[in-house]
Amino acid sequence: MIDLAALPFDAYLLARRAQVDEALERVLPRAAGRLAAIRDAMSYSLSAGGKRVRPILVLAAAEAAAPGNPGAVALAMPAACAVEMIHTYSLIHDDLPAMDNDVLRRGMPTLHVVYGEGLAILAGDGLVAEAFALMAREPDATGRPDVAGRKLAVIGRIAEAAGLTGMVGGQAIDLRAADRRPGDQPLDADGLQDMHTRKTGALIQAAAVSGAIMAGASDAVAAAIDRYAASLGLAFQIVDDVLDVEGTDVELGKSAGKDAASGKPTYPALFGLDESKRLARQAAESALAALSTAGLERSRLAAIIQWVVARRS
Repeated sequence: MIDLAALPFDAYLLARRAQVDEALERVLPRAAGRLAAIRDAMSYSLSAGGKRVRPILVLAAAEAAAPGNPGAVALAMPAACAVEMIHTYSLIHDDLPAMDNDVLRRGMPTLHVVYGEGLAILAGDGLVAEAFALMAREPDATGRPDVAGRKLAVIGRIAEAAGLTGMVGGQAIDLRAADRRPGDQPLDADGLQDMHTRKTGALIQAAAVSGAIMAGASDAVAAAIDRYAASLGLAFQIVDDVLDVEGTDVELGKSAGKDAASGKPTYPALFGLDESKRLARQAAESALAALSTAGLERSRLAAIIQWVVARRS
């Protein structure tokens, strides 16, 4: 078995991505006959790759909360898969003509382009349902009330992050801001941060905290990881906004420049590129400071925030 603790960070990411990909293939239910088409549609987007930031974050947080305990990662893997399934559902729906109307995602045609809008909507719905079914089912908590309690806490946290006050609410704010009605005011700095905290940051926070919870983290460690992930989510979205301006379709695996073309509120639009980059670095510093309060400044979580700020895709 590979000792992931000894790997350079790039190799660590590759190894964790491979583990997540293998687990996702296992947990997505098989289907044949009349259900084959919808299962294939769900698999099309789920297996399209991507950075797997959120599931890796779940696993890295579990590692950090229980160093030297490989069982912690195994306990956290179902939550890692569930978070990626929910994230994938959000991408499928975001790409729909009624939302962002995008034709490229992760370097491939978007799901509705290949399978049609109806199946794309159902595939997203199906991934959400399967995510929660997975967390209810795995890990097996029979005779382990401590693990059962952790699972309930994680299910609640992820559900909240995906719902009205999280991703769904953030997307609703985004849609309204991009298509303002008479009398609507454009988002200011606080409104922009609030939107991104919900749309992007909530699931990133839930991912990190879920890993810590499943590993049996103390309240103090879980709180430090929660604060870290709040800053990580902000940095991630600011960098995403910058890359939409500076990146290419090939680098990003999706259509570059769409935010500006559609008049979406973004950090570069409000602050300019240089200030946006400074704000991303500032958020990264806050994330590292949060880790240091729990003695986690040398964990993989620290490397993840540095990678997020430096990424080009």
